[in-house]
Amino acid sequence: MARSREMVRYKDVVLDVIVDGEGPAIVLLPSLARDSEDYDVVAEGLAARDFRVLRPQPRGIGASRGPMTGITLHDFARDIAETIKALGGGRAVVAGHAFGNWVARMTAADHPKLVRGVAIVAAAAKTIPAELRAAVTAAGDPDLPETKRLEALRLGFFAPGHDARVWLHGWWPQVRESQRAAVAAVRQDEWWPAGRAPLLDLQAELDPFKPPEKRNELKDEFGSRVTIAVIPNASHALIPEQPGAVVEALAAWINTLA
Repeated sequence: MARSREMVRYKDVVLDVIVDGEGPAIVLLPSLARDSEDYDVVAEGLAARDFRVLRPQPRGIGASRGPMTGITLHDFARDIAETIKALGGGRAVVAGHAFGNWVARMTAADHPKLVRGVAIVAAAAKTIPAELRAAVTAAGDPDLPETKRLEALRLGFFAPGHDARVWLHGWWPQVRESQRAAVAAVRQDEWWPAGRAPLLDLQAELDPFKPPEKRNELKDEFGSRVTIAVIPNASHALIPEQPGAVVEALAAWINTLA
């Protein structure tokens, strides 16, 4: 099936959704201030394995529109729930990369009947150093010199030997503060458990946001609900670094779900 675009509308929200493939649905959510096109290669790989891949662009990106102030993570979760109802046959796996994992977990908490499982892709530990938060902002700031942005990308996102320049583009800084404010408006314990959904903790071996001593953080807290998979030679960006390995890990885990 060729890639297509669909619009999901409810209330005063319009969601621009990229659709690939046919089969059981999986929703892919991008990281902070980035768009769903980061997943192009991953989406192609999953579609080739007979999944229907849905990529709603976050509000303010592409043709997606909706309130950007006075909202919370619950509103972003509603966007994903409406996408699953409209295009995913009413039930889907939700995979979120970095910031996107917070939206994925909130969706599972708020709309448990719609979510088969949650894949937490290159998610940060429960607490992270301030320097890494600053690196996220600097990496996506087009007003900074390219050298400073590359320094931030290499510190926080890309493993040694990988080309950090591929992420100099694809940022939407105008949505960053809206997304951060939506997260700050809810307690961490509202989204952190992801309801009772099965969890894939898909980690990058060299991710400073999830250092080795935090490798089992979710497993220790939630036990058998959590499956851990670690992808070598990747950092926090993960998706552009090791797309094939991401496809394999997601497909293998999804095929274990009810």
